[in-house]
Amino acid sequence: MCSSDLTALPAIFGTYRRKYPKVNLQLQESYTSGVIDGLLKGTLDAGIVRDGGATPGLEVETLFSEPFVAVLSNKHRLAKQRSLSPRDLRDEPFVFYPPYSSKLAYEKPLSICEAHGFRPKVVQEAPQWLTILRLVGAGLGVSIAPACVERIAAPDVVCRRLRGTKMLSDIELAYRSGEDRPIVRSFSEIVRGGFLSRRK
Repeated sequence: MCSSDLTALPAIFGTYRRKYPKVNLQLQESYTSGVIDGLLKGTLDAGIVRDGGATPGLEVETLFSEPFVAVLSNKHRLAKQRSLSPRDLRDEPFVFYPPYSSKLAYEKPLSICEAHGFRPKVVQEAPQWLTILRLVGAGLGVSIAPACVERIAAPDVVCRRLRGTKMLSDIELAYRSGEDRPIVRSFSEIVRGGFLSRRK
């Protein structure tokens, strides 16, 4: 999940705490894979993930979807173009996050490139989008990211719309299948309402 996605969450958590002040709300930040693992093991009650996708044993609901963008240094030869084809990035080194963070979230942007005839060469991995953006800004490579990264990008980075793809990245609510505890139902309702208001 991009850091900018977290701007919706404090209000959601604040609403939950005001409505249910006796509930001990504990937050845990992790990769999508870590949240899914926690849900399946029962150490987490509910999670908000990016591109978790269908998972046996879990209900996964899409809350919000956004396109992917190309991420470049502002000194890159393509930086002045308003939009790019994924094919324009064919020979570029890529900076990306590790595949174990989330299989689907990792493969979605790479599949955009594969649909245009190439598999990106990832030369550097980093655990967070903020770090990836810094590395791109320093000229280590390019990336493909959810559009939300534009809100946290420094001036040395530009984000450009990608032509020729309809692939979207999804923010999702996840909880165990058959979950009927009021604590999870009420949390889910507030989360849905928080992201619904964001789309208006």
